[in-house]
Amino acid sequence: VQLVESGGGLVQPGGSLRLSCAASGFTFSAYWMYWVRHAPGKRLEWVSVINTGGDITDYADSVKGRFTISRDNAKNTLYLQMNSLKPEDTAVYYCAARTYYSTNPNGFVYWGQGTQVTVSS
Repeated sequence: VQLVESGGGLVQPGGSLRLSCAASGFTFSAYWMYWVRHAPGKRLEWVSVINTGGDITDYADSVKGRFTISRDNAKNTLYLQMNSLKPEDTAVYYCAARTYYSTNPNGFVYWGQGTQVTVSS
């Protein structure tokens, strides 16, 4: 099983990034997929979730209206479009999978290795 994130980097405040997460080794379409982030000195934070079919999404209040989660089950890939980025969005972003909806940032079946997002001028 692999979840491989990409697309992170350094961006100025107000900028945009698109994260991708390529999945393999399990039935991607059968899992709710999540983005979770971990900022230095802070707790792990649930960011967003999408259901198996891609028609139900949810977001943490801190990113609502700025981030958009999506998935392509044909390509076994999860995405996170991040707009209007703020310095407080700086964190390592992980994609993760489990078979149900929950905002608990722990308890996932599968995790990626993470991609660093840094928002700074």
